[in-house]
Amino acid sequence: MPAPRNRSPQVYTLLVEVGRKAGDGLPDKATGAGFLIYAAGIDEAEAVRETVAILKQADLAPLEVTGHGTLDERLAAGDEIDADERALMQRALDENAVIVAQMTPFTGK
Repeated sequence: MPAPRNRSPQVYTLLVEVGRKAGDGLPDKATGAGFLIYAAGIDEAEAVRETVAILKQADLAPLEVTGHGTLDERLAAGDEIDADERALMQRALDENAVIVAQMTPFTGK
C-alpha cells in the first residue's frame, strides 16, 4: 500500500523559459525570457500547471518548466536561500499564488 501523500500546499521553485508571442510585453530585441517563479501547490505538477496557465493568461508562451523543489528540498541540496527569497516563498504560500521573482530577457548574439 502506498504511503499517504502530503496534501498541504507547499511552494515550489520553478524556472520557466518563454518564447515570443505577439503582445507578450517582452523587450523588442528579446528572443524570449526566463522567469524565476515561486508557486504554491499540493504537488509540483499542480504548481507547474497553475504557473503555465497564469503565464498563458498574461500572453506569454511557456516553452519549458524546470522544477527545483520545495524550500526543504533546496536546503537539503545545499542551496543558500536568503531572507528576501524566503519572504517571497512565504507570500506564495500565504496567498496560494504564483509569484514571479525575476524575469531575464534573452537576446540574440
